[in-house]
Amino acid sequence: MNLSDLSTPTRDYSYAFLDAFAKRELRRRILKAIAIPGYQVPYASRELPIARGWGTGGLQVSLSLVGPQDTIKVIDQGDDQSVNAANLRRFIARMSGVATTFDTLAATVIQSRHRVPEEILSEGQILVLQVPDPEPLRRATPSMTIAREMHADADYAVMWLNLYEQIVRYGEFTGGASYPVLVHSRYVMSPSPIPRWDNPKLHQAAHLTLLSAGREKRLYAVPPYTDVRPLEFEDVFFKVESQYGRRDRMTGATHKFMDEIAHADGSSTFSLSDTGYQDKLVKRQSGEAVTVGATYYDDHGEFYHAGFLKS
Repeated sequence: MNLSDLSTPTRDYSYAFLDAFAKRELRRRILKAIAIPGYQVPYASRELPIARGWGTGGLQVSLSLVGPQDTIKVIDQGDDQSVNAANLRRFIARMSGVATTFDTLAATVIQSRHRVPEEILSEGQILVLQVPDPEPLRRATPSMTIAREMHADADYAVMWLNLYEQIVRYGEFTGGASYPVLVHSRYVMSPSPIPRWDNPKLHQAAHLTLLSAGREKRLYAVPPYTDVRPLEFEDVFFKVESQYGRRDRMTGATHKFMDEIAHADGSSTFSLSDTGYQDKLVKRQSGEAVTVGATYYDDHGEFYHAGFLKS
C-alpha cells in the first residue's frame, strides 16, 4: 500500500459547492428558523458564482440541503426554462449530481423565485423561496434596530395603519406581491414577492417552506401545518388577484394564476404562469399518460383549505 491508495481523487469543489462549515451553519440556522416560525435568523451569506440579488439566498439553502437521492426543480416566476431558473438548476445539478425535473410532484426540493406551484405540495417536499427583502417593516421604519425591537414586542401597529390608509384612499387593499402575513399568531412575515394568489397556499401546508435572502443574510421558515394568515380587518377581508374570465391559451384552463401576453394589435391572451403544470395539461390533452396533481384552487375558483378563503 502506498500514499496514492489512501488518497481520494482531486476535487475542484466541495460537494454541492459550499464547504462543510458553511453547510453546517446553514442547517443549524434552518433548524432554528423551523423552531421559531416566521422569525428571521441571521447567517453568514457566502460568495457564489452569481451576483447577489439573483437568488443567492435560495441557492445557498438548496445547496445545503440536497443530497444524491434528491430531485430538484427550479422555477422563476413559475417558468422552469427562464434564464435564471435554467442557470441555477444546471449549477445545482453540476455541483451535487442530483436529478432535475420540471414535474412538481416528482421534486423533493423546489427552489422558486416569486411563485408557489399550482399543484398541491405534499409532506416531505421542501419549497425554497428566494427573497429580495425579508423585512416587512422596512416601509414603516428605515431603522433595522427599531424593526427588530418591534418584532420582539410584536408591535405591528404600523402595519395595520398602512392597511387602513389603503382602504381609506382606495377602498381596498392595494398591496400586491409580498403581502404581509402573520405566522403562528406571532411574527409578521414577508412571504417573498409571491402574488397574493399564492399566500393561502402557505397556510396549514403539508410541505416545509424555507425563505432566504442572500443580500440581507437572513432566512426564515414556515414549518408544515402552521397557521399563515394574511393581515386583514374583521370587516374588510383579504382578497387574491381576480383571474375571472381568464383562460389559458394553450389548454383552456381557468381559475389558475395567469400571465397576460400583449400583442401588437392591442389585444392580449393569457398563459398559465406555472409552465410545468401547463406542460402536463398539454400532454394529457394529447393523450399521453401523465399524472396531474390536485391544485390549490379548483375549476370553480374555490380554495381547498376550508375556513381560510372561499373564492
